[in-house]
Amino acid sequence: MNTDFSALGLAPALLQSLNENGFSTPTPIQEQAIPSVMEGRDVMGGAQTGTGKTAAFGLPILHRLLETVDFAQRNRRPQVLILVPTRELAVQVHDNIVTYAKHTKLRMAVIFGGAGMVPQEQALRRGVDVLVATPGRLIDHMERGTAHLGEVRTVVLDEADRMLDMGFLPSMKRILGRIRKSRQTLLFSATFEQRIKQLALEFMIDPVQVQVAAQNTIAETITHKAHPVDATMKRELLVELLARRFQDQAIVFAKTKHGCNRLAEYLEEAGLPALAIHGNKSQSQRQKALNDFKAGKVRILVATDVAARGLDIPNLPLVINYDLPTIPEDYVHRIGRTGRNGSSGEALSLLAPEEGGLLRQVQNVLKAPVEMQIVAGFEPTRPVDLNAPIPKQPQRQGRGNRPHRPAGSKKPGGHTNQSRAPKANKRRGGSTHGFKKS
Repeated sequence: MNTDFSALGLAPALLQSLNENGFSTPTPIQEQAIPSVMEGRDVMGGAQTGTGKTAAFGLPILHRLLETVDFAQRNRRPQVLILVPTRELAVQVHDNIVTYAKHTKLRMAVIFGGAGMVPQEQALRRGVDVLVATPGRLIDHMERGTAHLGEVRTVVLDEADRMLDMGFLPSMKRILGRIRKSRQTLLFSATFEQRIKQLALEFMIDPVQVQVAAQNTIAETITHKAHPVDATMKRELLVELLARRFQDQAIVFAKTKHGCNRLAEYLEEAGLPALAIHGNKSQSQRQKALNDFKAGKVRILVATDVAARGLDIPNLPLVINYDLPTIPEDYVHRIGRTGRNGSSGEALSLLAPEEGGLLRQVQNVLKAPVEMQIVAGFEPTRPVDLNAPIPKQPQRQGRGNRPHRPAGSKKPGGHTNQSRAPKANKRRGGSTHGFKKS
């Protein structure tokens, strides 16, 4: 086993940045993935958020660019494309890449929806080596002629499972169809379920498979509890729990955007400073809320599942499910914000008697019962019914499952911008697409 980043053969400029930021020992996913990426191999990386996967692909990509880019004659078009599902993850990945490349002349840019097109167009015109993008906004730029993918040699599909969940598969296929077939493709996902393997079969060649955690792995350092309470008393119980933990930061998950706003306002009125983050907030509002939370300026973040993945918040001790998710895997992603890197954490769920079916789903995912603990003064009027019916799951909305409209157009004219799925990839001699363990 390697003991430091220098043993991986990374460029001195990258090692200098790592040293300045206190990174000396690679995580397991970094140690396994970096050598294969540096060799130019396609790689399937199985890793949860918080395992260091951005550096696992970012560092070797930058290393290869430093070896190949002619800084005197380089093209203005991107050489590397990193696709991510959300704005928050786009900003986070871009910031990390910029940090790693601090002592190089490589150029980075990030594009995502909810922000102005003009500054993004200007950044693309100035020239980009590494482009981080969300699928929908990238397609907007492709249609405007401001994003050109003909020179891309490496593609990263980060949190590919989340992109599939959000309905981005048609958009991903359309984007990949614009990129040369002789590219290097890197796919990172929390799971290697069948649909991820199918995606790899279609777009990757003989990928090396590295995995540092079983699918849906849940940190053993997290304590899970459910507090039965009547739905009409949930807000009061939430205030009680947060008041008891007055020194701890917490993320509170609610199921709707408006519910997040109302809950944050209620907490503020109760003397508990809170901010809401959800899809209706502008990008600048969302980023400011995250920055304030990370800086400790505000103690409570009320969020929809937009914040369940891709947020790097170290040492968060508490996650509260004000509403349990209807999709049980989302519980895993939510509580993944706590109990990271061996630290302890708590996942508390406020459970109305009629929501017992949602808890049953969670217990099936955890493969263990969740302790139910009644808080004095908040006793429910009837027992929790674990056999209660489960609410219908909401349809995932992403650009892939609704007609796409170019930025600036008024109405869809029957144009969906969804290309047919390409035939099985035959590049590099029609390889058999076997999966190899590293």
